[in-house]
Amino acid sequence: MKLDKESISLADLKELLGNETHRIGHFTSLDGGQLLALLLDPSQGDKGVKLYEIELENGVNSYPSLTIKHPQLHWFERALFDMFGIIPSGHPRLKHLYLHEPYERNFFPLRRAPLPENFNSPIDRRFHFLEVKGEGIYELPVGPIHAGVIEPGHFRFSCLGETIINLEIQLGYLHRGVEKRLTEVPLKDMHFLAEAVASDTSTANALAHAEAIESLADIEVSERSKYLRSIALEIERLAMHIVDVGGMSTDIGLLGIASAMGRLRGTALGMGDLLTGSRFLRGFIVPGGVRLPVNNGLTKLKGQVARLRHELKEPIAMFLDNQMALERMREVGVLKASLAKEFGMVGPAGRASGQDYDVRRVFSHAAYPHMAPPTVTARDGDILAREMVRIKEIWSTLDTIDRLLDNLPEGETTGADFSKVRLKPDSFAVGIVEAFRGELLHLVATDKEGKVARYAVKHPSFNNWTALAIAIRNNLIADFPLCNKSFSLSYSGNDL
Repeated sequence: MKLDKESISLADLKELLGNETHRIGHFTSLDGGQLLALLLDPSQGDKGVKLYEIELENGVNSYPSLTIKHPQLHWFERALFDMFGIIPSGHPRLKHLYLHEPYERNFFPLRRAPLPENFNSPIDRRFHFLEVKGEGIYELPVGPIHAGVIEPGHFRFSCLGETIINLEIQLGYLHRGVEKRLTEVPLKDMHFLAEAVASDTSTANALAHAEAIESLADIEVSERSKYLRSIALEIERLAMHIVDVGGMSTDIGLLGIASAMGRLRGTALGMGDLLTGSRFLRGFIVPGGVRLPVNNGLTKLKGQVARLRHELKEPIAMFLDNQMALERMREVGVLKASLAKEFGMVGPAGRASGQDYDVRRVFSHAAYPHMAPPTVTARDGDILAREMVRIKEIWSTLDTIDRLLDNLPEGETTGADFSKVRLKPDSFAVGIVEAFRGELLHLVATDKEGKVARYAVKHPSFNNWTALAIAIRNNLIADFPLCNKSFSLSYSGNDL
């Protein structure tokens, strides 16, 4: 959707953040000379998406940190410092989020505005872990390299016996400079890079990118394309929820259930192949529509939905009937609803802690909110609640795919001719999508020539990593793998 930028003061921003209905969609900068705040008011739908600019005074490269009163900004302000060198003065735990020791101290890769004379970063590149003091406290480092096929990240546990007192998470090992690269590639190639921000979220990233570019280029998308995009998005959600339940089964030790869920994930990926020609749904959603006309596979797709609905019943019932599994998940890794709200949690993990927020029911993208399913929530905020939300969403996702297929409109689906596409100059647009992990944002800004000057991505894991560190406190070390799995966090989506 298109955005009109409004210039306000920092005091005005503080007042807006005090509004209980406002969520922080993004908090970043265009070139390092200002702050950009994307605020979302779900109660207002599309009209509640507002972009605000706060100019920094000449020669001033800092502002009073907002994190103390608005904890959701904790990582946003760290990322802003890392990428632009803008200092959130008074930030309670300022440290680098992405860039590790090998980078120069005053290297800020997205900054184009000049740094103040004699500027020197207030912190060095070392990641200073919080030291927990007390008799019997010891530190347990885990990672960044882990066993199996998994992305890298470092966990530093402070423990007393087998109990975790504090967890610090160091990420950034997969920082690839995605946002900067997205401003450098030709427009015709941009969607390939945008959908690869996180490979397990390729459809959602492709959709968010397409929605933003279409708004900047005044491209109308056919209703048929919108429905086909939604089907692709729901297939991705289905496959990933299945694999997440299977992963939890593996960590608990229910290998038979895990094996069955792995096979059924393959069935869901086969549905993606029927729709898009790719098991991972790559290259399907493009600005202007979808790449393939999609006609012949729709009848088979309907049959696969029915087959998957039937074959999922037994392993899911076995999972939920296993008392050992329930004991491992119940009242473990609890995150209170109040903390989930303060830290802006999104997706199934947020909804399991009472956050009634699903982008599909709020903001326009693809065939939503018209075809959005009912929101699934829970209150307990433990591992079991997060798994129950996912399981219920598996059933609602199958139902949603059925409804989309039954109501699929006729019409063209062809994508845009990039040789003719021109983006509106000096403009902003955003694509907001409910990925399988939650709210995903692609914020795009153009310069006076209509070229992309800033491309900002906010992955749902960015909202939720801190929640893992909070939820695991006062739990056993042996419960960490399950707690970690229940949040289903992405390293690459966070690290960009």
